[in-house]
Amino acid sequence: MQLPSLGIVQRLRTESGSALLLVAVTIVALVWANSPWSPFYTELWETHMGISLGEFSLDLSLHHWVNDGLMVIFFFVVGLEVRQELAVGSLRDRRKALVPLIAGTFGVAIPAVIYLVVAGRENPAGWGAVVGTDTAFLLGALALVGPRMSNQLRVFLLTLTVVDDFLAVSIIGIFYTDDVKLMPLAVALLCLVALYLLGRTGQWRSAPYVAVVVVLWLATIESGIHPSLAGMVAGLLVPAYATHRGTVESAGELFRDYWQSPDAGVARNASLGLSRSISVNERLHIALRGTSSMVIVPIFALANAGVNLGGDTLSTAMTSPITWGIVAGLVLGKLIGISLGTWVAIRMGLGTLPDGVGPGSVMGGAALSGIGFTVSLLVIGLAFTDPVQVDSATVGVLLSMVLAWALGWAIFKFARVKLGETSADLPVTLTPPIDQERDHTYGAPSRFTVVEYMDYECPFCASTTGMGMDLLDHFGDRVQFVVRHLPIEDRHSHAYRAACVAEAASRQGKFWKMHRLLFENQNDLNDEKYQSFAEDLGLDMEQFWADVDCEDVAEHVRSDEVSAFESGARGTPTFFLNGSRHLGSHDARTIIAAMEEQMALEQETPSRRRS
Repeated sequence: MQLPSLGIVQRLRTESGSALLLVAVTIVALVWANSPWSPFYTELWETHMGISLGEFSLDLSLHHWVNDGLMVIFFFVVGLEVRQELAVGSLRDRRKALVPLIAGTFGVAIPAVIYLVVAGRENPAGWGAVVGTDTAFLLGALALVGPRMSNQLRVFLLTLTVVDDFLAVSIIGIFYTDDVKLMPLAVALLCLVALYLLGRTGQWRSAPYVAVVVVLWLATIESGIHPSLAGMVAGLLVPAYATHRGTVESAGELFRDYWQSPDAGVARNASLGLSRSISVNERLHIALRGTSSMVIVPIFALANAGVNLGGDTLSTAMTSPITWGIVAGLVLGKLIGISLGTWVAIRMGLGTLPDGVGPGSVMGGAALSGIGFTVSLLVIGLAFTDPVQVDSATVGVLLSMVLAWALGWAIFKFARVKLGETSADLPVTLTPPIDQERDHTYGAPSRFTVVEYMDYECPFCASTTGMGMDLLDHFGDRVQFVVRHLPIEDRHSHAYRAACVAEAASRQGKFWKMHRLLFENQNDLNDEKYQSFAEDLGLDMEQFWADVDCEDVAEHVRSDEVSAFESGARGTPTFFLNGSRHLGSHDARTIIAAMEEQMALEQETPSRRRS
């Protein structure tokens, strides 16, 4: 039985939950700063805390420990995410990334211009407060007010915030840095070189990277450069790469050793092998992401959002050009900049919107990007020295958050009602449905089906070749397993012909045997091997080769590819459970659990109808 508190924690870990947590902490900060205990709020964050080691000492207020210390972890995580996107994510394909990158650049430039037009005479240094988007708030707000299915829009906005974050942090480091000290700066540069060399030499342990980043942070603090820039650059230098099947198999061998000999030494080797199979970037990201979103950013909000609205603070803010410069820059600037940048990129033929994403959804996401918060509050502390201006700017950021959220909700509703954009995601329904005569099925026809789109050179498809047998062993005749082709030809040069080979074998009743042989030898696929496989299976060789090059066979494979695209499959393996695309992990245990849940729901529905 799950404890209620654990259920709350799980909800807070979702994007909508983390956004609501930030809203709650912001409200707490405002209430605290305007309560009879407001002096304690100010005194708390002005309390000093220091560390010393020999002649070296560092003494900062708690406010600075949060902004210049904890927030470095936040920006380090941002850098890790950017590196992942460049290496294996949405920025790997430069053409697909061009539209959100250009939109993100416009989304930084236009808000800055609008702020300078509105409030440039009052305090031009505040323009940096409107360039950044709070990714956590953006994704949380999208989950709450966006389309029910918006994963493609989410990826588009995440790609967009990559350039947003990078430019925002660069602006902080370049334009809000004074009195640079050369010796600590030299040490910081040496640390960056060390991080680069660790990556180049293939260092997979995380400890050396963490040690260098700590020294980098201390050197940056001493140099006078804002440490947020160092945090992000450090994250960019931590290597990221796709998991290779070979390292996964090696880890499996080590775990098999532990299964046979469960002692501490073997367990340690297995643990190290598992770590080595995943990039150090991804491991650090997983380790720090929860702390960053659930602890660091809420503490930052508590330390920076507490504006005392008593006296004439609120009335002064409402008449201050700084307040309205920030509101106009964030709310209007982000909407105009991102929408305009997207339109320009598409008109120039540099790319297209993601499948399933319409212009109304883009504008809704652009409006939500006006939630600046984290970067905005950080810049305010650097750009303004007058407490009155700081309060006015902070009020502007908080007001922008409310207005951007409301504007995004209104645009999404308009897009849904007037433009018919009920979704901003890929299709999730299997199209066309299973054809018992055409499709390759494993097991007897059943109400419950699992369909896999696969590629014969995909290493992770190879690991699921036993999926059909696992399902039949578990469910018996309650589940039928089906495979369709989705050769990823830009990565796997032999996948398409291998699919044709399997279809040629199918014409002689040997599809599943050829299917297994192709996966067992997926690293050595060629016509010589196909010849050997066909001979081993006792196929009519003349008929086999005629079928491999037959137009009907090619049409079968291509029609599977079309059905994959129409069903929302873009990679392999992709599974459909009872005609709906599965979005979770694709191991047998997870698939079985998802199917059992669906079966349980179907059993409940008739009983509810009877009652």
